[in-house]
Amino acid sequence: MPEFYPSIGEAIGAAMQHNIRLAHGSETSGSNKPLQVRHLPHPSSDPYSVPGMIARLTETAEPNEVAGIVEEINGALVGALPQLTELVAAAADWTRVRLTFDDPNHNPAFETWTRLAAAHGMLLDVQEQLEVAEDGIAACPAERTDPRHHEMVNVLRTRELLSDVLGAGPVPPTADGTAETNRQRAARTSSPKAVTQRTTSPVGSADAAPSTPPPRAPRTR
Repeated sequence: MPEFYPSIGEAIGAAMQHNIRLAHGSETSGSNKPLQVRHLPHPSSDPYSVPGMIARLTETAEPNEVAGIVEEINGALVGALPQLTELVAAAADWTRVRLTFDDPNHNPAFETWTRLAAAHGMLLDVQEQLEVAEDGIAACPAERTDPRHHEMVNVLRTRELLSDVLGAGPVPPTADGTAETNRQRAARTSSPKAVTQRTTSPVGSADAAPSTPPPRAPRTR
C-alpha cells in the first residue's frame, strides 16, 4: 500500500533514512520492512491544507484572498496555528506530570517544561499578531508596487513546497486545467528558489494570472 506523509519534513526524513540504509547495505536485511512507494499529496489536492494555502498565497493573489488564508490558518476551531498551539500545550502538560523538584541543582524536566511553556506563549502571541495583521492585509493595494521598494525589506520565506522544488512536471487533473497550470507557474515563480533569478513581469502577463480560491465572506467584528 502506498504510504502518505502529512508534511514535507516527514517525507524528506523518511527519504533520508531510506538512503542511509541503502548506503550501509542494510535494505536487504530481513529485519527491515519491505520498501514501499511513498507519496506526498499535491498542494492542489487540498487547498485548505497548509501546503495548499502556501501554494495559493502567490504574489498575484487578491488582498481579500490572502486575508482569507490568514483567517483560515488562525481559525479558532480548525485553524492550523491554534491546533499547533494546543499540541505544544499538550506536550508541556505531558512534561508537567513528570516533574520532580527533589534535586534543586538538576531538573532537566523542568527546563524542558519551561521551553515548551515559552513556545506556547509565543504561539499565542503569534495568533494575536495575525488577528491584527488580517485587517491590514485586506486593506493592502491589489497591485504590486515598484520593485525598488521591495529591496528595502528582506524576503522571509526560506523553504519551498516540494512541488516548487521539483519544478516542471505533470499537472494533476483539475476542473480548470489552465488556471491550475497558471497557479503552479506562479508558485514556482514566487518561491524562494526563484526570487533572485526572476525578472519583474507585467501584472497583466499570462505568467501572473491570479489563482482562484473560494471567495472570502466579509468579516465582521
